[in-house]
Amino acid sequence: MSHPMRALAAALDELGLVTMWRSPRDVKLLCAQRFVRLFAYGGSTLILASYLSAVGIRDDWIGLFMTLTLVGDVVISFFLTLFADAMGRRAVLALGSVLMVGSGVVFALCGNYWVLLTAAVFGVISPSGNEIGPFRAVEESTLAHLTPHEQLPDVFAWYSLVGTAGTALGQLLCGWTISSLQVLHGWAFIPSCRIIFFVYSAVGLVKLVLSLALTRNVEATKEEDVSQNGETSPLLADAPPPEQEQPAPKPSLFASIDKDLWSLVIRLFILFGVDSFASGLASLSWMTYFFRGKFSLPEGQLGTIFFVTSIIAAASMLVASSIAKRIGNVKTMVFTHLPSAICLSLISVPNSLPLALTFLILRACTQSMDVAPRSAFLAAALPSDKRTAIMGAVNVVKTTAQSLGPLLTGILARKGMFGLAFVIAGILKVVYDLGMLVSFAGKEAAKRRRAEENEEEA
Repeated sequence: MSHPMRALAAALDELGLVTMWRSPRDVKLLCAQRFVRLFAYGGSTLILASYLSAVGIRDDWIGLFMTLTLVGDVVISFFLTLFADAMGRRAVLALGSVLMVGSGVVFALCGNYWVLLTAAVFGVISPSGNEIGPFRAVEESTLAHLTPHEQLPDVFAWYSLVGTAGTALGQLLCGWTISSLQVLHGWAFIPSCRIIFFVYSAVGLVKLVLSLALTRNVEATKEEDVSQNGETSPLLADAPPPEQEQPAPKPSLFASIDKDLWSLVIRLFILFGVDSFASGLASLSWMTYFFRGKFSLPEGQLGTIFFVTSIIAAASMLVASSIAKRIGNVKTMVFTHLPSAICLSLISVPNSLPLALTFLILRACTQSMDVAPRSAFLAAALPSDKRTAIMGAVNVVKTTAQSLGPLLTGILARKGMFGLAFVIAGILKVVYDLGMLVSFAGKEAAKRRRAEENEEEA
């Protein structure tokens, strides 16, 4: 093989493209599902707050709407993720697709606050543009089930990247579709938004087809084949002596969680809760609403701005995967996420649009670089037979914490202190980053050293 070909092969391998090419069809289908789902979320999120305001809902009630949407999602997510393996992972993903179709139709045809709220809860209309509902926990657990442990960082990087790319494309097409309908065809704002919600339903049908195309390999087995992922214990748990026989698994999930694992889960609950509460304060719906109100930007320009920032965020995920291979998942999460937290706190400070956009773009450069390492960290840290349920519980805690943020932002916006929400969010995210560094970086490094020593001895 010539030198240029070897360099190309090395580059493709470094970017994780070789891993994705060789991955099973189900892995590719799960990534495709995430792309189309986040495409729908991106389009609806761009206009959600503005649409609710246009139909006569006050800012504080918009915040309450987002909060109640997330609270309702907590309940649904808890039950679906807890019993996802028993119900069947394909069935849960297909059910979510059907609910997306229904909620899009309701938003397109109705303007009643409580009816829209019900549709948003059951049909997973996302206030943040990011994942809500049980789908991510189920998909990530399935990806970990299908993928060898050493390939997880690459798979999760591309899984996260295609989702962010879907959000970006959804925002761009939504923004310019609404602007075109208003400027070129003379449509009013509300009917233009309702077209977007019909598109949301159509995307739900596409996701349904992708869910039904999954094979039986995605389903959990009665006894997880732990050798597939090369893991028999949590990443951060102390390794037992080789001669010590492992106790037989107990039937109850919570009864079978040992002390070390409980300690890990509780710390994850606290830290991810702080981060998610901050994310709720500065959700994408509020961010687009803030820029639209403060700088009088039309939907087309808003769509372009957040398309660019989302594409930057998506591209940065590949860099994160490469960094994680060298310094570990936890340090990658912290050192990339910390600058974005600082920029978030500064977005609302300037009255100049170029300066505000500068902070927004700088934030986008690193804001998503922690996503794939965090997913890989969780997948490696949790035992395979409890992974789906615990990851679902973690997502429930995150959504619960996130649900409190939009209401507070709505109250601040109502009182003329909209920008303060972004400042508070940035500070809380700094606290989360430092907490992750102190809690887990040393233990992950020690685990990596033990693994390297074992390889050398072998």
